[in-house]
Amino acid sequence: MSQMNQGPGFGPPAQSGRPGQMTAVMRAMQQATGPKVLRIGLVASGRILEERVVKQRTSVTVGPSEKSMFVVQANVPPQFKLFELIGSDYHLNFLDGMTGRVALASGITDLVGLKGQAKRVGPAYQIRLTEEARGKVVIGETTFLFQFVAPPPVQPRPQLPLSVKGGVASQIDWNLTIIAAFSFLLHFGLVGAMYSDWMDPVVNDDLTAALVHIVNTPEPPPIETAEPSASAASTDTSAPTKEPSKQPSKQQGAAGNAAPAATVVSGLLNQAEQARIAILAALNGGPNIQGAMKDDNGAPVDLNSLANREGGISNTTGGLNLPGGANGPIKPGSGPGGLQSLGHGDNTGPAVNGAGTVTRVVPVGNVQYGGSSMSVPVANAEAVIRSQIFPAAKRCYQKGLESDPAQAGKLVISIRIAPSGEVDSASPVSNSGLSPGVAACIVGAARRAKFDAPGASGSTIQVPFNFIKQGG
Repeated sequence: MSQMNQGPGFGPPAQSGRPGQMTAVMRAMQQATGPKVLRIGLVASGRILEERVVKQRTSVTVGPSEKSMFVVQANVPPQFKLFELIGSDYHLNFLDGMTGRVALASGITDLVGLKGQAKRVGPAYQIRLTEEARGKVVIGETTFLFQFVAPPPVQPRPQLPLSVKGGVASQIDWNLTIIAAFSFLLHFGLVGAMYSDWMDPVVNDDLTAALVHIVNTPEPPPIETAEPSASAASTDTSAPTKEPSKQPSKQQGAAGNAAPAATVVSGLLNQAEQARIAILAALNGGPNIQGAMKDDNGAPVDLNSLANREGGISNTTGGLNLPGGANGPIKPGSGPGGLQSLGHGDNTGPAVNGAGTVTRVVPVGNVQYGGSSMSVPVANAEAVIRSQIFPAAKRCYQKGLESDPAQAGKLVISIRIAPSGEVDSASPVSNSGLSPGVAACIVGAARRAKFDAPGASGSTIQVPFNFIKQGG
């Protein structure tokens, strides 16, 4: 029984009247409510490794399985029910290889001696335990000490202190808060009073009345003016009407203001016509319209002054003569014939439509590629020429037709390719019918091409193009 004295609360009392009698300390620990629960201690090598109170009355399993309540390495089933709860009573199950002693109501008995009293359940022996039973069971190198104790009291649920549960309102110092609030009201009230209107000085009543009169004065109605027609202008100049001598002065002022307004409107219309003709000339008007906007010295002219010139205007580039007169400024598209009668009859030059808009017909360029010749074969030469140089040649030719619609012919360029595939040089070999600008544009596109490496000696490619204009 010396093994049972290891650990607190285990073992028989030092002085007891009979075996199994509870000591005063054990009586003080028991509770009057509820059935008792198991208190189990695990001892190995003379040391208590674990002590546990099974608060819930359930079976206690031991064995090598991780699902057992106590995991021990011994020759027992994985989950052997050492203390099995049957109904409301605990039963001790032990095998042949287990040793130990148990204190029952009849006294302290070894497990070997209990085999004759025990109930055989399969390979195990089963003994019923009362709440006063205690003892030890040795399984291999592990010893289990057990006894029945009163269930521990239910631990109350943790609660926060009242100082924390009170919330934010309970932590506020209301005296200090009220003093601070009045202080803020006082300071901001003084600042608001400094910038308020009721502290401004009183304004003179006469000055206030004058300001109110100025504000309430209605604006004069707008004067509507209309462009005077030519017939009305001639009638006014030939036969002016006499105004009655007793006409109100207000109507005289309105009539005096109407004349300058009509002059301003007429000037604005003339400027708009000048701007329109200048825009048409800048876009596609050609030399005739551009010359018409300048005088003999090359300076811009005023259309109002052209109306009073007897000889019209002359343009050395296009020979455009527009007769003037007393009928006002000359406007494009007006008069007999209009500007559409100024065409030269050349399809490639500027043309004037019925609305007075000058247009220029640009033919469509067509480029033909007949195949190249190489000093050393290059793998992707044809693909590079057709995908990079040929589209550039079409763009360059079409752009050249805008400035010179009559150009057409043949161009042969020579491309020198380095061993790495880069273009060393590109130059025109022959050029018949194309402008130098178009040829330079195509040669520039050839210099930017990228070929496959032809080898150590490089290669020279001759590329011919035929340029044909269509339409126009």
